[in-house]
Amino acid sequence: MSSRNNHPLVRKRRVFYIPGYDPIPPRRYRELYRTESALQAEISDYQISVSAKSGDGPYGWHVTSRQGGVEVSVDLDVLVWSDIVRDSMSTSIPATYLQLFRTAWTYISTGTLRRLMRLRKGPVIAALYPVGMLLAQLFLAIVLTLALSWAFRPFLGWIGMIPAVAAACGLLIWFRKLDGKLYAYYLMHDYAYSARLRGATPNELHQRLRSFSAQIRDALQSDVDEVLVVGHSSGAHLGVSVLADLIRAGGLRKDRPELSFLSLGQVVPMVSFLPDAQDLRADLQLLSTQDDLTWVDVSAPGDGCSFALCDPVAVSGVAGTGKKWPLVLSAAFTQTLSPERWEALRWKFFRLHFQYLCAFDYPERYDYFSITAGPQTLWQRFRDRTPSKSRVEEAVSKYTTVKA
Repeated sequence: MSSRNNHPLVRKRRVFYIPGYDPIPPRRYRELYRTESALQAEISDYQISVSAKSGDGPYGWHVTSRQGGVEVSVDLDVLVWSDIVRDSMSTSIPATYLQLFRTAWTYISTGTLRRLMRLRKGPVIAALYPVGMLLAQLFLAIVLTLALSWAFRPFLGWIGMIPAVAAACGLLIWFRKLDGKLYAYYLMHDYAYSARLRGATPNELHQRLRSFSAQIRDALQSDVDEVLVVGHSSGAHLGVSVLADLIRAGGLRKDRPELSFLSLGQVVPMVSFLPDAQDLRADLQLLSTQDDLTWVDVSAPGDGCSFALCDPVAVSGVAGTGKKWPLVLSAAFTQTLSPERWEALRWKFFRLHFQYLCAFDYPERYDYFSITAGPQTLWQRFRDRTPSKSRVEEAVSKYTTVKA
């Protein structure tokens, strides 16, 4: 590519970060970047600073970094869909239980759950966790109803059912208030959002992704050296669709900045394995064959919430003869984190799922802040790396049709 030859060092970069299914406002990501980049700079002995972004446009921040004697200027924008997430989560307790049964039926009846279990047990367990937790809460509420009804019956007769049912409802409400620690409702809404259309993209999200593509297209017409799209968790498959839409619309001029895509802790099979995910499977197939971009997929077996080292194109059954991407690499938490930090984090599953956006004690394999704010493009940084030997490339999905 001409851009690889014309820009041996990056001095200006645009970064677009696509979060996963997260209702939290994007300022959380700025604070995470600010604190963790300072820690990584101290470990790796380079300079980095974060400041407020000037001008209009999506929420983001400005980064200035000096690494290897080169000063790099970065504008990092968060492509926000947290409002869509919040709307999808604004359901009653009975509606959530209805979602539970519909989602479980979708994954079980289509054979998708059984296929997913052939990949990694961790994310499947994570998917079953909210089902088990919510059913346990319902079971306790039923037991409480029966126990109080039995206790009140000698005094109130069948009228005793009223305070018993009220107490059970109060228990369920109390459990929901605890969900900031239990994550049962949060995860249930996450899986239900993808499953309600059996893998098809909801219209409100499809419209948002088109606006994301337009913002990236505008950046590719600017004077930066690299446009880097980062998709984390569910944001990884959204990034695939955003870039595929951009490519189909003819948004890749030859005299443009380098275009790069970094997917982190991806959960693509949770959607691409569903029967009506023809659009996503077509996007995966298209992106995997492109000469005009670099796609690096980073995950770690220690992250139980991702399909670690599973090539999302290959396992979805859409890898063709022209497949070039992604380059599947391991962040290898047991080797990149100190023994003390690994011991402290290894059972904090949700925190580990965000480790890709944080500082590492031994960042030779992977350094998020060098990737986003360093002087090398994604291709320059990883062009000599071989894919992980532990990667999974077997075509596992039962559904492999793509939209023409």
